[in-house]
Amino acid sequence: MTNETDTAKTVSFGFEEVSPEEKVSRVKGVFRSVASRYDVMNDLMSAGVHRLWKHDTIAKLNPQPGERLIDVAGGTGDLAKAFIDRADKAARRRGKPGQASAVVCDINDAMLDAGRARADMAAYEGRIGWVCGDAQALPFEDRSFDAVTIAFGIRNVADRNAALSEFRRVLRPGGRLAVLEFSHMTVPMLQKLYDTYSFNVIPRMGELVASDRESYQYLVESIRKFPEQEAFREEVESAGFSSVSITNFSGGIAALHFGWAA
Repeated sequence: MTNETDTAKTVSFGFEEVSPEEKVSRVKGVFRSVASRYDVMNDLMSAGVHRLWKHDTIAKLNPQPGERLIDVAGGTGDLAKAFIDRADKAARRRGKPGQASAVVCDINDAMLDAGRARADMAAYEGRIGWVCGDAQALPFEDRSFDAVTIAFGIRNVADRNAALSEFRRVLRPGGRLAVLEFSHMTVPMLQKLYDTYSFNVIPRMGELVASDRESYQYLVESIRKFPEQEAFREEVESAGFSSVSITNFSGGIAALHFGWAA
């Protein structure tokens, strides 16, 4: 599949067209601005439902004792914690040795700082690593992880295909990829209602809670620019993943694309 950056000198930043380099810089600015209120805003915007989506994502991933996860654009570490917790439950249930571990890799140092500062992270000392890195050029060796996750981050990457290729590179054969992203609703009328809510409520909420209307305006716009579910499935398959499935959450407000590294 042809990369977006191969066919044009610009990529989308919300409804704007910018250079790939400018998108990377501006996305960093967005998440540096919202880092301290990121978790609160996620709960408010989704009425807490994003936690259920993440729970189901981890259930699909089925973590095992001793496995190693990389959570790309991992922000404040929700999926890394959940991965370890579920793997530990499997270890206790089966009496199997080996502790699972995770790396949170995010291009934004402010998001990593917010994650490390969480009080509940103390229990994961030595089991969760925090690495500042770019999804398009992950600073890890080939075949070094059993699972890759990215939640609500792939739409912010300047070159999705480069990132998906990197995910495939760092996975061991038989490894799993789980991409959770805001998507497109399966009923057009509901999409119109959701758009009305998104464009009128979320930026205003960002202004009131995070003192940043513009960043949340971008986030709403970036969701609308993201490919529909079947189109993104093709991108995942083109990167070398097999048996790629789509699970729509809340009528398609979010979707989980899950695939296997052959």
